[in-house]
Amino acid sequence: MILDSRKFSRKYAVIYTAILAVLLMVPLFTYIAILLQIDESKVKLDLESQAQKIIVSMQHYKNSDKVYHFPRYKEYRAALYTNTQKKIYTDLDVEPDSYAEGFHKQGEYYYYIYSLPDGYYFGAKQLLVMTKHTASTIYFFAFSVMSAIVVTLFVFSLLLLKNFSVPFEHLNNQLDTFIKDSMHEINTPLSIINLNADLFANKYGENKYIWRIKSASKTLATIYNDMDYLIKQGRVEHKKKRIDMSDFIQNRTDYFQEVANLKNITLNTSIALEVFYFCSKTKLQRIVDNTISNAIKYSTDNTTINIILKYVDGEIVFFVEDQGVGIKNTDKIFSRYHREDEAKGGFGIGLNIVKQITEEEHIAVDVSSVLGEGTTFTYTFPRQ
Repeated sequence: MILDSRKFSRKYAVIYTAILAVLLMVPLFTYIAILLQIDESKVKLDLESQAQKIIVSMQHYKNSDKVYHFPRYKEYRAALYTNTQKKIYTDLDVEPDSYAEGFHKQGEYYYYIYSLPDGYYFGAKQLLVMTKHTASTIYFFAFSVMSAIVVTLFVFSLLLLKNFSVPFEHLNNQLDTFIKDSMHEINTPLSIINLNADLFANKYGENKYIWRIKSASKTLATIYNDMDYLIKQGRVEHKKKRIDMSDFIQNRTDYFQEVANLKNITLNTSIALEVFYFCSKTKLQRIVDNTISNAIKYSTDNTTINIILKYVDGEIVFFVEDQGVGIKNTDKIFSRYHREDEAKGGFGIGLNIVKQITEEEHIAVDVSSVLGEGTTFTYTFPRQ
């Protein structure tokens, strides 16, 4: 698989930016919280100052004056109340929620209530001074700083990771080219081995040595096909077509017959006729080949493997049942590079490929196993 340095850089730049941003945001939020407290204290002092100005204005009023002009300010509103909160004067935009003495906040409005002495100030008991205030400057500052931090971290991480991944991309490309070339070189001698084994068997007859050669070459061919599928994954579109599954599974069973013969294993088939399914031949072969080859590999000598294809409640179901060693942990067998028994060989990629294909094609897989008795793989194909 080729390493895409751009995709790699973008992916991990986002991850690292998120992690570092979270770490840096903690002190930033603390700083913003302090700024908001300072801003609120400033508003409180301003309201108290305005209240004192209004009180001084009322103190300077002389009874000889016929009209008292209540002080008005552009950014502030005021009101006078009796001890029962009856309005004497008001130019407020909103009614306060509380009439308790002190500083209050009501949405975007801040107000300060000051208690007045009895029998003075036109009979008023409370003076309320209100202003509308938003900490938009602080929030804009916080947003600007946060944006600058995120953008700077992302650009820095992107450039760093991009330069970091370049040698790995180059090495990965070389490795990918080497694997492709190796796979191509393996295919030619593998075909020659199979061809000459068949020619030798036709001329001199079958024997156990020919069976071993054919068995080994077919096992190698299965591994080769798995590797080829992985290499082409994401690059080659596996086109779907109408496949006669009955004929296909029977042919694949016959293909593995010589492998089974080495262990004196009987491949018992019960395949319904004319079972057709619309799918990719390549993907179907990977499912069938890996399941049958694993059943042979982990089966005890002189046993029987049942290969069944039939309809169950209108759905196509494919069974492979062996009488082998069983599986210790059926949840792990589909993990890449996992092998139940390393002595059996293989790379542990076959069933992982099967899992990928079944998930892509929405094929239900069920694995039931009893240690020392055998394992059954069940594939239920969705209706089309």
